[in-house]
Amino acid sequence: MRVHLVALLALLTTSTLADEQKKAWLTAEDAGEDFKVQGEYVGSVDFDGNTFDVGLQVIARGDGEFDSVGYAGGLPGDGWIGTAETKFPGSGKLKEGVCKLTGADGQGSVEIRGDRAVLSIQDQEVGTLRRIERKSPTLKAKPPEGAVVLLDGTTADHFEGGRLSDRGFLKEGAMSKQKFGSYRLHMEFLLSYMPYARGQGRANSGCYHQGRYEVQILDSFGLKGDDHECGGIYSIASPAVNMCLPPLSWQTYDVEFHEASFDDSGSKTANAWMTVRHNGVVIHERQELGHATRASPLQEGPEDGPIYLQDHGNPIRFRNIWVSPIED
Repeated sequence: MRVHLVALLALLTTSTLADEQKKAWLTAEDAGEDFKVQGEYVGSVDFDGNTFDVGLQVIARGDGEFDSVGYAGGLPGDGWIGTAETKFPGSGKLKEGVCKLTGADGQGSVEIRGDRAVLSIQDQEVGTLRRIERKSPTLKAKPPEGAVVLLDGTTADHFEGGRLSDRGFLKEGAMSKQKFGSYRLHMEFLLSYMPYARGQGRANSGCYHQGRYEVQILDSFGLKGDDHECGGIYSIASPAVNMCLPPLSWQTYDVEFHEASFDDSGSKTANAWMTVRHNGVVIHERQELGHATRASPLQEGPEDGPIYLQDHGNPIRFRNIWVSPIED
């Protein structure tokens, strides 16, 4: 009987954990207290006779648990030196309105109250960081003359499977009816807040160019920045820098895409390539695409293809999508 009770308890625990991991919020008003701590902090510190800039990313993990990453020089894409040796991971908890974080090396600590984070090194207070909300410089970019506007908030009719939310945003799981060759694309997306989820279960989607080459969409705020994380070209290339902002921030992809070339027999003579800007920062420059990425709805070929926004089971929102064709 005891064995059966233990097995039942394990089953219930696993089921509860799975339910927690599916929880997703799409507005800051509904997201709870942990969301108010999560985010980016910047400032300067004075230590051992030196003054230097610091960036901090704080990542909610659910139930008052947090991970953090400190960056020497500033935040990714805005001052961080860009080496593994200048990243400082930590973790901590929120209790009675105060979040206390401790560095993995045991040397540094952070205490967050409201929108201020006090940084200490070896128990010596060295500086105060302030919470900021970065915004992409290409938010609300207007389509140039001749561009095809796929989404302006009034209709989802330009997409197969297109569905608009009550606020006029496109939901995940949509494929453009129109197909394209080479082009410039602008799109804006919002990652849902899923603090209990991990890895590929955390606000997962993707933008497939020509339905063939995926630029990953994922809540990888504060993570390494691999090819399967936000900004990665799935199974082909990792982003030069992880420019993923916290969930519930509107983010941008600006992509210049050039299609592959094929001869009259259908044999490929040149790979497709793309340059990708994530939140205004170049994360891929003329990256060759040697093959269609995993789970793409179309395989490589000479035909034009659609813009496909993947449904991976997590709520994602899109707005302001337009495509400006390029004549190669």
